[in-house]
Amino acid sequence: MATVETAAHNDTHVDNGGSWEGGSQPFKASYGKLMMWYFLVSDAFTFAGFLIAYGALRFSMPTWPVPDFVFSTTPFDGHGLPLVFVTVMTFILLASSFTMVRAVQEGHEENKRGVVKWMVLTIIGGLMFLGCQAWEWNKLIGEEHMSITQDPFGTHTEAGVYLAGDGHYVNEGDTFKAGESYLVHKHDGEWAPLDYKVTEGADAGMIKSQSLGPKAFGALFFFITGFHGFHVFSGIVIMLIVTINAATGLYSKRKNGYEMIEKVGLYWHFVDLVWVFVFLLFYLL
Repeated sequence: MATVETAAHNDTHVDNGGSWEGGSQPFKASYGKLMMWYFLVSDAFTFAGFLIAYGALRFSMPTWPVPDFVFSTTPFDGHGLPLVFVTVMTFILLASSFTMVRAVQEGHEENKRGVVKWMVLTIIGGLMFLGCQAWEWNKLIGEEHMSITQDPFGTHTEAGVYLAGDGHYVNEGDTFKAGESYLVHKHDGEWAPLDYKVTEGADAGMIKSQSLGPKAFGALFFFITGFHGFHVFSGIVIMLIVTINAATGLYSKRKNGYEMIEKVGLYWHFVDLVWVFVFLLFYLL
């Protein structure tokens, strides 16, 4: 008899809106946004692993390319401008985050035209960033012959004086200090490093040649920036599809504040945030 009464009591409790009725949203987020957050957290661990590996190799090597020297060129024959071009790239990507915020705001107000306008501007920003990255890669690969297995950038471990191949001075007084950067060029398809005479330290008086820099720099640079570029490209494709759907009125019929735009916005802000860390490690340290 007691069991029957307990069961009846439990049935009544459920009918009155108990904790087992379901339908509540965890963290006040819909299923779609929750799954996007799960994806972003897992992707953050992936990027963190890559960047930590880069940092560990960077600070364990005796020599490493100096960013101010490696990334000192700009389009239209600009030279000697350290980090100017990559700063422009970063500004473009961060500006696209602002346009994405505006698209989300317009979506909350159910303004279809506003959503489409700001999404188009965000797509343009993403394409401009990819174009800048393509130019940078072309410069490093095509003109400076950097690859995943070769790094022409290096730093001297001792001070010295440059010599020509026949043992004569290149320029009188053309000396360098330990730690200064250099770029090994190719001549007729072969590496053509300059010889130099060591003037300080235990090896003073010895004739040495510039050597290629650590291979890890080129491999990690192209892999990590390429992986991030793939995320940017994927985001552009997704935004293009979502923008077309918004223009056709698909999301306005749902009356949910253009939630799809908000989910895509989370992904795009994540991509921008990751670039901040990539910029810090590769271009500033």
